[in-house]
Amino acid sequence: MSELPRRAVSRTARLASLPLGFAGRTAVGFGKRVGGKPAEAVAAELQARTAEQLFKVLGELKGGAMKFGQALSVMEAAMPEELAGPYRATLTKLQEAAPPLPAAAVHRVLAEELGPRWRTAKFQSFDDTPTAAASIGQVHRAVWRDGRDVAVKIQYPGAAQALLSDLNQLARVARVAGGWIPGIDIKPITDELKSRMSEELDYNLEAANQRRFAKVFRNDSHFVVPDVLVNSEHVIVSEWLDGLPLSTIVASGTRAQRDEASKLYLEFLMVGPSRAGLLHADPHPGNFRLTDDGRLGVIDYGAVNRLPGGLPSAMGELISDALDGDALTLVDGLRREGFIKESMQVDPHAVLDYLSPLIEPMRHEEFAFTRAWLRGAVQHLNDVRQPEFLVGMKLNLPPDYLLIHRVWLGGIGVLCQLGGTVPARGIIVEHMPGMRLRHLPPTVD
Repeated sequence: MSELPRRAVSRTARLASLPLGFAGRTAVGFGKRVGGKPAEAVAAELQARTAEQLFKVLGELKGGAMKFGQALSVMEAAMPEELAGPYRATLTKLQEAAPPLPAAAVHRVLAEELGPRWRTAKFQSFDDTPTAAASIGQVHRAVWRDGRDVAVKIQYPGAAQALLSDLNQLARVARVAGGWIPGIDIKPITDELKSRMSEELDYNLEAANQRRFAKVFRNDSHFVVPDVLVNSEHVIVSEWLDGLPLSTIVASGTRAQRDEASKLYLEFLMVGPSRAGLLHADPHPGNFRLTDDGRLGVIDYGAVNRLPGGLPSAMGELISDALDGDALTLVDGLRREGFIKESMQVDPHAVLDYLSPLIEPMRHEEFAFTRAWLRGAVQHLNDVRQPEFLVGMKLNLPPDYLLIHRVWLGGIGVLCQLGGTVPARGIIVEHMPGMRLRHLPPTVD
């Protein structure tokens, strides 16, 4: 019997306990309010207990529950500070940690995928203790037969069934899940994770993606991608990559580390599509690390967006129109790209005002990505008291931009967790197709 599905009943029970637990805590909170405890104190206690239960359950499970938690962890920077505190530590733990698969199960997978003599025929040594564990697999350090240090990524047995089961269960409780983390709509997250599930489970496809990135960034002065040595349906063996994970820099990095990591992170998101024809689509900090020689190491290529022509040049054109304050041309471009449907009537200047926070980093020679800035931008976009809010209701997200949009939102979230100061304008002008330099405003610094 496979490792994950055998516990399907208990897994479902744990996930189902999340909304029930929240309802129970709400009732207790109401009782304390009636008893005279201040509303603010009750709310804070509720948030802390909710966070504790949510991530205790997600952290104990693999599959979709873990993937869901990682997706949420990237969005932490956008949460209001009074709500973010109870979640921050537990969210970031999900970026690189999960309970490991037993050694005996690991050996069975390797024997099936690499042959019964895998340990002696393929490796000089193999560490049974995993160095990292994530949503659908875990990584072991080993020494390849030619003496190279390698990372052996092993997919959990039964991961496909568990992933689908978890995501279906999470989708069923998505309506109640709004109470888990206020302000975040859970349903689109689970829908997108389900749509990408088959690609992320295909390690042969992931290995092909990684080989493509490794080829185009080989000997690059800014980025390093480990080469794949061998792969199968459920195993990838690639070169070992040392470095300081961005998740560690988020938690305790120096100012210099934050600035350098942020600069390289933004640049990689920009240059990947133009050089590899692929956009790395899993932006959480555990997939990136600063190496000792000052480069940004990038791992985990299970989720990519195929962009053979690079990022759409229309993106640069639209940004240029917004920076130039040309509301009419901006709206025409948004209609042409499908962001505004032909039947929808909008005020061009209201559209420009609505989108203004999103282009703020481009108005400066250097821009400090902070949680405070991101919270302000999100508040502006979602403030029902402002007339611009209705503009947002009229905008559409074309299918071709769905994954680009998610990666950029996630990337901005990571940049704001890092809190670095970045020459964002110069990076985007250099690498974004369609940018018209003459339209750039003078610096407002």
